[in-house]
Amino acid sequence: MPRSSAAFALAALVLLLATLFSPTLAHAKYASLVIDAKTGEVLHEINADTRNYPASLTKMMTLYMVFEALEDGRLRMDDRIMMSRRAANQPPSKLGLKPGQTLSVEDAIRALAIKSANDVAAAVSEHLAGTERQFALLMTAKARTLGMTSTTFRNASGLPHRAQMSTARDMSKLARALLMHFPHRYHYFSESAFEYSGKTYKTHNQLLTNYEGTDGIKTGYIRASGFNLVASVKRGEKRLIGVVFGAKNSTTRNNHMVKLLDKGWSKVDPQMAVAQAQGKTELKTAANTPAKSPNRPSTTTTDSSAKAVWGVQIGAYKAYDPAYEIAVKAVSLAPSYLADGDITVAPLEKKNGRVLYRGRVMGISKTQAYRACKFLKQKKYGCMPLKTTEHLEVASLN
Repeated sequence: MPRSSAAFALAALVLLLATLFSPTLAHAKYASLVIDAKTGEVLHEINADTRNYPASLTKMMTLYMVFEALEDGRLRMDDRIMMSRRAANQPPSKLGLKPGQTLSVEDAIRALAIKSANDVAAAVSEHLAGTERQFALLMTAKARTLGMTSTTFRNASGLPHRAQMSTARDMSKLARALLMHFPHRYHYFSESAFEYSGKTYKTHNQLLTNYEGTDGIKTGYIRASGFNLVASVKRGEKRLIGVVFGAKNSTTRNNHMVKLLDKGWSKVDPQMAVAQAQGKTELKTAANTPAKSPNRPSTTTTDSSAKAVWGVQIGAYKAYDPAYEIAVKAVSLAPSYLADGDITVAPLEKKNGRVLYRGRVMGISKTQAYRACKFLKQKKYGCMPLKTTEHLEVASLN
């Protein structure tokens, strides 16, 4: 083969390998999970064991390792952590310390939990293990002892690495471990801001201020992962932990997490869930309903029980389980359109007495329903946009 042809072939091979293994080309995979933090009972799950890039959720384990070092005396809060040149060169988000500068362990904890500083994560890993690579091996070993069987760490920050993977279920286990093993240090995840070197850094976890009872724990994002979130919410004596992987933006992620947690509360404490819903309705009414005016005709109130509900129907089966499974599969394939919906199975009794079970995802917009069906049909799945009314759905269950 001529030298030029061989060189071209080699270059093409290198390009092909780079394309195949580049983590930036990976697509984020949707996954979600809600559990009862005390019992571990699963209240909701979709793709909970699908391996995804954890992004900065990784720092939860970095902090677990820091807390453990504090407990066994290898670290003290007033110890100083030096910023190496390698650590200082980590890409944002970071504090921006220069090589040779130091910060206290307590400042490092807040920088990880609140600012999600990648330079601090690298510096902490080097301080505790000599190198970040060695620290990542220790992180993975610790994950195994916590039952995180599908997690592998390759760095302390969550910056892109194609072998750094975890699951929604594993991240829920890590959140529970932090709560159970270090309850006196968990408050760092609850802080909404911290000051360092004359600057104030605010948390990325908006649920801390927007969703009642939220007291942590961590957000994460890289392009390959999408927008991730682990949230912990305590109301009364009960606590839920929610995990979302692969949202398309932070607003979608936060809104979706709220909806999943609301559903979780309706299962563990229905009375509290109803009270919360009523409180939201009353607040919205008081804030947004215009006062009556003699020059303005009064508005007719529509019976809420007749509210139109949009969704999709994916298939009809002779048994319940396949109908439910096809609805779950549809959400997994089209999370951008269906993840906020409610998976339901609607039985239909035919004239011959047999029951047909219809897999549905309800509670989405008309636009989402049509777009979801268009997408699913491209994937060779049968799909039909569907509009019902809530009072008819309720009547069919009674």
